[in-house]
Parts: sequence; C-alpha cells; structure tokens
Amino acid sequence: MIIYNPKEWFSSTTYFHRSDTFRKLLPFILLIAVYSWAIAYLEIEYLRNNEKEWIKNITTVHSLTGFALSLLLVFRTNTGYDRWWEARKQWGELTNLSRNLAIEVNAILPENDKVNRSFFKKAIPLYASTLFSFLKSDYSRFMLDTSDHPDIPYLDTKKHGPNQVASLIARKINFLYREAKITDTQYYLLSKQVTRMTNVVGACERIKNTPIPLAYSSFIKKFIIVYVATLPIGYVFTMGYLVVAAVPFVFYVLTSLELIAESIEDPFGNDADDLPIDKIADNIDKHVQEIIES
Repeated sequence: MIIYNPKEWFSSTTYFHRSDTFRKLLPFILLIAVYSWAIAYLEIEYLRNNEKEWIKNITTVHSLTGFALSLLLVFRTNTGYDRWWEARKQWGELTNLSRNLAIEVNAILPENDKVNRSFFKKAIPLYASTLFSFLKSDYSRFMLDTSDHPDIPYLDTKKHGPNQVASLIARKINFLYREAKITDTQYYLLSKQVTRMTNVVGACERIKNTPIPLAYSSFIKKFIIVYVATLPIGYVFTMGYLVVAAVPFVFYVLTSLELIAESIEDPFGNDADDLPIDKIADNIDKHVQEIIES
C-alpha cells in the first residue's frame, strides 16, 4: 500500500504506477480510437446524405442505458471498497486482540516465569505473521521465519498455519490452568481472546475466497463494451470526428472504475492499493515485545 497525502492534488494526478489503469488500458484505448475513426469516416463520408432516423435515435438509448450503467458501476466499486475496508477492520481487530492478550499474559504470569513468558512473546506475533503468509499464498501454506524457536514446536507448513498457532496457544493456556497457574476467570478471558483471533482468520478467509459472482462481473464488462461500441454510431452526426477522442475517454472512465473495483476487492494481494498487512504484522510483533516483559 502506498502512503500519500490525499490533499496533494498535483502529486496524485501526475503519479503513474506500473499497475496504473491507464497503462493497462492503453492498447484498448487505441483500438477504440481507431474503431471510432472508422465509424466516423463511414458515416460522414458515405451516410451523411442518407441520414437514417434510427441512427440518430441511438443517442436516446445511450441516455437511458447510461444511467443504469452508472448505477451498476457505483454498486460495483462500493462492493469492492466494502471488502477492502472490512479486511482493514479485521486486521485492526487482530492488532487489538494481540495487544490485549499480551497485556493479560504479562499481568497474570509471574515475572520469574521466563519460559511461559517467552512462549507467549513469540507465539502471539507468530499468529499474525502466519496469517499474513497464509493470505498472501495461493495455497493453504505458510513459511516460518529463519530464526530458531526451540520453545515453540515445529509447525507443519502443509497445514493451516494460523490454526496451528492458535492450537499451540490454547494448549499452553490449558496447561497453565491445569497447573493452577491461572484461575478459572483468567482461563476464560485468555481462551476468549484466542477464539476471537480465530474469528478474524475466518473473516479474512471469507474475503479472500469469495469473489464477486462471475455472472455479475461478466455482465458489467459486456455492458461496457456494447455501450462504448455503439457510442460513435449515434454521436458522429453531432460531434463529427471528435468522437475519436470522446469515445476512448468514456471507455477509459468506465473501464477504470471496473479495474479499480477488481483491484480493491482482493485486499491481500500485491497491488499498490492492497493492505499493508506485512507492516501490520510487524507492528504487532513490536508491540507484543514491548508489552511482555522478559
């Protein structure tokens, strides 16, 4: 994710990233310009003296369908942003849960209990880092860091990473309860925090694994193509060769909205607008290290 000042208009409008929509759409924009020129040349040079009334009425159809298309695109972008913002809220929730769990562990465990303190000091941020790797991966796998963790058992990289870390934390909490190192109330509070952390994973998996229905996305794309392809036919008689510039611009605006929605609906990818979950995971690690005293 790129951090920028939203109040800086000049830098925002002049910035071109390698994944910018204009770069992606440039070949199609040129194709639409050539197509518009061909339609304009045909109608101006050969059909102007034989104007067809039905050709002129196409602009009326565009006015009617343009409103419907704008509503679809607004709904499409709002749906994508809702997924992006929901993912950000879930990682904010995970940050708070990790801090709260670390604060509770630091308050409950005796200062001389170095072993258990060291376990939670590494296991809590490990949960966030494994979730990060899990969401970035195309498969349900994750990679541990290269540091040795003798106090944390080896985790199977072929299995669900966050679930394994949550199970380790839950077993440790249960062990402390059986050893009478924590009370019933403390056991309940710690276990509840782990459960809520698991709920965050489920919400992130729902966002990652449930894209917008194919029929809906396909319909919008076909709608845009048909709408833009028929624009020069109806507007040549009023705009002339200006349709060579106007139609590609309309195509750029409509398709850019669709591409932006596609980009932000998967907030766990590697695009410039995706969430910086790696930095969030690093912050969780930093905060836990500060909270739990060794």
